[in-house]
Amino acid sequence: MKQKQTIRIALVGDYDEGVAAHQAIPVALARAAGEAAVNVEPLWLPTPQIGDGSCLRTFDGIWCVPGSPYRDMDGALTAIRVAREGRVPFLGTCGGYQHAVLEYARNHLGWVDAEHGETAPQSPRAIITPLSCSLIEAFAPIRLLPGSQIAKAYGALQTQERYRCRYGLRKALEAEMFTGPLKVSGYDHDGEVRAIELANHPFFVATLFQPERAALDGITPPLVKAFVVACAKNGASRDD
Repeated sequence: MKQKQTIRIALVGDYDEGVAAHQAIPVALARAAGEAAVNVEPLWLPTPQIGDGSCLRTFDGIWCVPGSPYRDMDGALTAIRVAREGRVPFLGTCGGYQHAVLEYARNHLGWVDAEHGETAPQSPRAIITPLSCSLIEAFAPIRLLPGSQIAKAYGALQTQERYRCRYGLRKALEAEMFTGPLKVSGYDHDGEVRAIELANHPFFVATLFQPERAALDGITPPLVKAFVVACAKNGASRDD
């Protein structure tokens, strides 16, 4: 019998057993791995341990997890940059989405003074700001864009997802933010950005919602499964 491929996934964030998303992530990965017929070895990497990102070289994928503010924002941003520039499969959920936007703004768009309103609320360059309506434990519909990676993962153009979030992209910046390779791939019913992805990248998707939490209800999150499959492809190419 052919041995199952084993893939290593870095979970970038500061683990807290009381956070529902953190409870859900190992369950979601195990369910996705079972359906994808691979073994997954997830490893939590606290943000202060990321350093220059060299610790990420042996991983097949990077997931920037919920739970911001992170103990070391620079560590989270470095991990996201490694994934973006190194074409490593990446998933960002909730805080991971917010910091994926921030990393792209600083390092691709050149907005070096861009800030997160949670950690720098007085900054005039805060691009992640309080939502007009807080999404703490909200369960709401998402419209997915045709042809996007996330729509392909779900096999649908609609989904219903759970949030635990108070911050999102400053709406006035949308036109400037999405003129390059970063694209919107999901909106809520009010037309607010809720999912993004990077064009011409094997897999780089970030969502303001927390798809992983479906695993706590016994459901394999389609986006997590698509991420695992992308990590397996990356791992196979690295082994060639």
